[in-house]
Amino acid sequence: MFKIIATLLGFYYFGFFGAIAAFFIGSMIDRSISYGIGGVNPLSRAHRESVFLSTVFILMGKIAKADGRVSEEEVEHVEKMFQKLGMGDAHRQQAIALFKKGSTADFDIQTALNEFMKVCGHTASLRQMLLVYLIVMAFADGKLDPSEEALLKSIALRLGYSQEMFQQLMAMVMNQTHFAGGQSSSPSALEDAYKALGISKESSDQEIKRAYRKLMSQYHPDKLMGQGMPEDMIKMATAQAQEVQIAYDIIKKHRGTQ
Repeated sequence: MFKIIATLLGFYYFGFFGAIAAFFIGSMIDRSISYGIGGVNPLSRAHRESVFLSTVFILMGKIAKADGRVSEEEVEHVEKMFQKLGMGDAHRQQAIALFKKGSTADFDIQTALNEFMKVCGHTASLRQMLLVYLIVMAFADGKLDPSEEALLKSIALRLGYSQEMFQQLMAMVMNQTHFAGGQSSSPSALEDAYKALGISKESSDQEIKRAYRKLMSQYHPDKLMGQGMPEDMIKMATAQAQEVQIAYDIIKKHRGTQ
């Protein structure tokens, strides 16, 4: 309704180009009325959530079987993920079926990746969160098999990551997990904290703060939900954000900064 009125007024006062600009402004107003300020059509968001979830579990299955067998630690990791998501029996069985589907030797993940890129690929945060979950999965048994790393690299490439970007993200994610559950008492805690933020001890205070804010923005629940992250999986993103916060606090304490 508003886009029609705005288009007519834009054309009347400013001509053809004014009508085009007014059309887009009016469309934004119409969408805000229908779905809330900054809102997204709930039907399209539900579709993105469904594709995101199915892709996560399919690729987790592929990662787990990449070295030839699904370990007990990897099964336990997926079970803990079910618990964190608060999945009911029906959804849990669906997720298990997707995991098993991805773990079959002849399953081609390219179809799943192509669908993910088509539906969710335009959003950098969703691409990164998918890769984060898969990296954590790969390290669930405490080691990274060469076949798992090769598979992760190929997935990262399809998601638009260069090899350098992938290696940096993997280092950040694995060092962030060192702070799961609270501050680490390890002698390397400070070094781990720098790596968790993707920086070094030579970085300036401003560079450190910029890296911290960027990561916290990427893990922000409202931003992720608005882009199509399933609500249940926000809990896991929040856990990652807490690990980043702990790492940042360690660095600030060491440097005596605020």
